[in-house]
Amino acid sequence: MKKFRLGTTSYVIPAEIMPNVRFLAGKTEDIELILFELEEENQSNLPSDQDMQELQQLAQGHDLTYTIHLPLDLKLGAAGELRADSVRRALRVMHHAEPLRPVGYVVHVDPEKDVDYEAWLDHALLSLREIRESFGSLEKLCVENLEGFPETFWDPVFEHLPVSRCIDIGHLWIDGKAVVPYLEQRLARTRVIHLHGIGSRDHQSLAHMEREQVYEVLNFLISRGYDGVVTLEMFAKDDVFESRDIVLEMLESCLWDN
Repeated sequence: MKKFRLGTTSYVIPAEIMPNVRFLAGKTEDIELILFELEEENQSNLPSDQDMQELQQLAQGHDLTYTIHLPLDLKLGAAGELRADSVRRALRVMHHAEPLRPVGYVVHVDPEKDVDYEAWLDHALLSLREIRESFGSLEKLCVENLEGFPETFWDPVFEHLPVSRCIDIGHLWIDGKAVVPYLEQRLARTRVIHLHGIGSRDHQSLAHMEREQVYEVLNFLISRGYDGVVTLEMFAKDDVFESRDIVLEMLESCLWDN
């Protein structure tokens, strides 16, 4: 049987987070809240205290969970004040969102161009240790694989610290990587999986993919009893619902095959 929760993002209709969550409540099992703070431009989409109360009520009323995507512009592997500021901003979002009891906090830990790998790794590990010191644990922090990097690029991070994984299947497809072998080696530490099709760009409907590609992922997750979150990481209502129907249809076949 399916043990994982099937979710999508907080931006599938052209509106802010709260109208999206209200729209999606009852239609999905998890919502990835994509949060940001732009201090220089004085912009933020962090939910207000009142919004946080409503998010909790919607979760309770619709058997809904949340995952949190931390700001995309964090530079946890940078040096100096840029790194320190990224740690502060990550912690601010995590502490703000923790009352929602998220399944995980997804974070990009990518290097700047032409940076020395060992220096980047040292800075990234320092940042993650500082986050653990303030937050108390790294279990919910999910480091995401990104396209354009070797398969083993982030592995040293997981060897040094008890962080979790967010495996983005779409990023693997973009790079032409073999998905099931990648999952076989890394699923045990995975709390969140991102699933999206590759059309004219990424984060599109799964209808753009060969059915066999999608099926082998779902069948593997069912066979291994994966019980985290699978996020249909798309940003258009039609893409999300078309992909959801594809997944639900395939899951019936997966269950028969297992």
